[in-house]
Amino acid sequence: MKTECIGDHVKLNGKIYPCTVSLAMDLIGGKWKTVILYHLKANPKRYSELLKEMQTVTEMTLSLQLKQLEKDGLILRKVFGKKPPVKVVYSLTDFGKTFIPTLDAITAWGNQITEQKGEFVNA
Repeated sequence: MKTECIGDHVKLNGKIYPCTVSLAMDLIGGKWKTVILYHLKANPKRYSELLKEMQTVTEMTLSLQLKQLEKDGLILRKVFGKKPPVKVVYSLTDFGKTFIPTLDAITAWGNQITEQKGEFVNA
């Protein structure tokens, strides 16, 4: 029997999922979570840096996705200073770093699709 099918359901942090794929997609699914993790892969970044690199994301969406990734333990939010303006830096946690091989595979696949069926363009 496949590992992901050992039980009828899987449970993480009190949440029940029908399978391990559903659990994984809850953690990294959606339009922006994987993109955020990609931008944090090489080094920590401030909110404004992420916003600049992800030009089509709205501030509200970025903020919500960062909060969810932090809640799920994939990223760490570190605050420097006590009085505004404070410096906030986001980075991958050790758990978030376990996603890097999958992220590299997704990136390679995206590059392959673009080379075969699309094109790289400069805006």
